[in-house]
Amino acid sequence: MKRVLIVDDSRVSRKMVKNLLDNSGFEVVGEAINGREGYDLYLKLNPDVVAMDITMPEMNGIEALKLIMEHNSDAKVIIISAAGQDNKKKEALEAGACGFITKPYANEDILEALRNC
Repeated sequence: MKRVLIVDDSRVSRKMVKNLLDNSGFEVVGEAINGREGYDLYLKLNPDVVAMDITMPEMNGIEALKLIMEHNSDAKVIIISAAGQDNKKKEALEAGACGFITKPYANEDILEALRNC
């Protein structure tokens, strides 16, 4: 069972992803509301995969992704972000993200990305 950390400033988005994962055989080990908290929880919880938004207060998902990859170059991070951010997709994948899901998404897109990461 993969252990997942969810990082998103939207409580609704976190809840939707958590419900999907809980019902699909994944264990959600933590939730964070911004990139800084996400990075701190990553260090503390050492999840198998991180599902992270880009646009968040305090520290965005790309900055948090870079910190996580500096700490562990084998980290598995999937970015889940709003449509229309093609430049961010390129930046995220170059920074080491193992997947990029565009909101709105199909549930299967997230599950497939988590399984393939």
